[in-house]
Amino acid sequence: MIGAGVAGLRAAIELAPAGQVLVLAKDKPNESSSQYAQGGIAAAVSDEDEVELHEQDTLVAGDGLCDRDAVRTLVQEGPRAIEELLEWGAAFDREGTKLMFGREGAHSRNRILHAQGDSTGREILRSLWQKATAYPSVRLLSFTAITELLESGGSIAGALAYDAWTGDSIEISAKAVLLATGGLGRVYSATTNPDVATGDGIGLAYRAGAEVSDVEFVQFHPTALQLPGAPCFLLSEALRGEGALLRNARGERFMHRYHPQEELAPRDVVSRSMVLEMQRTGEARILLDLTHLPAERVRRFPRIYETCLRYGIDLCTQPAPVHPAAHYAMGGVRTDLDGRTNVDRLFAAGEVACTGVHGANRLASNSLLEGVVFGARAGKAMLDSAAARRLMPEPVRPTLFPRMEETELRSLAWERAGIMRSADGLEDALRRLQDVAWVPHPANATRIECEVRNMHLVATLIARCALAREESRGAHTRTDFPERRLEFQKHSIAKKGNLEVVFV
Repeated sequence: MIGAGVAGLRAAIELAPAGQVLVLAKDKPNESSSQYAQGGIAAAVSDEDEVELHEQDTLVAGDGLCDRDAVRTLVQEGPRAIEELLEWGAAFDREGTKLMFGREGAHSRNRILHAQGDSTGREILRSLWQKATAYPSVRLLSFTAITELLESGGSIAGALAYDAWTGDSIEISAKAVLLATGGLGRVYSATTNPDVATGDGIGLAYRAGAEVSDVEFVQFHPTALQLPGAPCFLLSEALRGEGALLRNARGERFMHRYHPQEELAPRDVVSRSMVLEMQRTGEARILLDLTHLPAERVRRFPRIYETCLRYGIDLCTQPAPVHPAAHYAMGGVRTDLDGRTNVDRLFAAGEVACTGVHGANRLASNSLLEGVVFGARAGKAMLDSAAARRLMPEPVRPTLFPRMEETELRSLAWERAGIMRSADGLEDALRRLQDVAWVPHPANATRIECEVRNMHLVATLIARCALAREESRGAHTRTDFPERRLEFQKHSIAKKGNLEVVFV
C-alpha cells in the first residue's frame, strides 16, 4: 500500500488475513489528507434519510459527469462501512446515545457524521490503525517515498523508494501495488492539503502507462483562513452548515446574488462567487461570520476555533478573513469499481483514483466514505494477487527531471489553471511548463526532487485536459466557454505516449 490514509489502511485490513501487507508512508504515518479531514463522513444511516436521496444529491453535485454505478456503489455500501467503523471503535459525535447528523452544502438531508466536531478524519484513521495493526501481517514503513514503480513485461512488480532515514534508494518487490497516495493540492500555491499531497500517485501511474481521467476537475474549497503568517488552514463547510454567513469586505451578505442555496450552494459555486464578489467590490478578501451564533455552537469545532484564536481571531466575536484554496481532486488514476487500473497488478483507491463517483464536483463529505468503501473493494480485488507468482522487476528506465522552482510551478498552476481558466492562460502554462531545462535522473534522487517532477507532470496534465475541455462544468470554469456543452458530457483520458486528450 503506497499511502497510509483511510483508503490504504482499509485495503490493508481486507488483505491482512491473506499474507504480508506493507503500508508505506512518505512522511509520518499520520501525515495525510485523511488526518486533516474536518467536515465529516456522509452516509444515509439516519431514520430521516434514504440511500436514494444520497445518490441523487451526489449526482446533482457532480454536474452530469458522475458514473451512476460508482455512485450507487458508494451510497449503498456506505451504511455498512459506517457500521464497521463503529464496530472498530470510531467515536462519532452523539446526542446522548444517538448519533448526531449535520448538513453541508448540496445535501438534502442531515447525514454528515462528525467526530469531536472537526476531527473526523483523525478519528477514522485512529480506528483503522487500531484494526490494521492488530494483524501481525501488516507492517508500516514510514518516511519512505516511492520514486518509481517497478515493471515486468507490462505488469507491476513492486516499487523503488527513497529511504529518508539513510538517503538510499531501495527496491521493494510486491505481487500487487495499491496507490493510495491522496491528492495533488500542493501543485497550487494556495491549498488546504498537507505538504505530502504532491500528486505522486498520478505521476507514478502515468509514467507506468496507466490512464489518468478527469484531472482537470480540481475542487477549490471556499473557506481557507487568510491571515498574514497563518497557514492556509481549512475552515470546514460544516461551519456554514451550522449557520455561518459569508460577507464581503463591506460586511454585506452576497451569496443570494449568485445561487438560491446561498452559503450552502455547491463548493465550486461558492468559490467562484467569492472570486466574482471580490472582483466586483475591488477588495481582496471575504469574511466568514459566525458572530451571530451562540458561543457553544462555535466551540463545537475546537480545532478550528483554537487555530483561529492562535492567530488573533476569536470566531465568537470576530469574522475570519477567508479565500478559496485547492482542496480536492475529483479526477486521478482511472479505475474500475474494484480499484483496478489498465495496468496489470496496479490498483488505486481514495483521492488518487478516479472511479467517476465525484463527477465534475465532489459532494461534501463523500471523500472519507469513498476512501473506506473503495479501499475495501480494492483490497478484496487484490486478494487474487496473493496466490500469484512474484515477478522479477526489469531495470528502471532512465528518465529526465524538469528543472523548475517549486514556488514558480505552484504560482503558475494557481494563476493559469486555477479557479478561472481560459485558452490563453492554459496555453501559456503549457509553454512555460515545457520550456524548462531537463536533466538526467539524479543518482539517488531525493524525495523533494521526485515530488517536483510529479507536480510538474500533474500541472501539465491539468492544463492539457482543461484546455481540451471547452466548456464550464462543475469545478472546471472556462471564461471563454462559460456554458456546459453536451459534447463534453464525457470523461477526459490522458495516457503516456498520446499528447491528445480523449473524451469517452
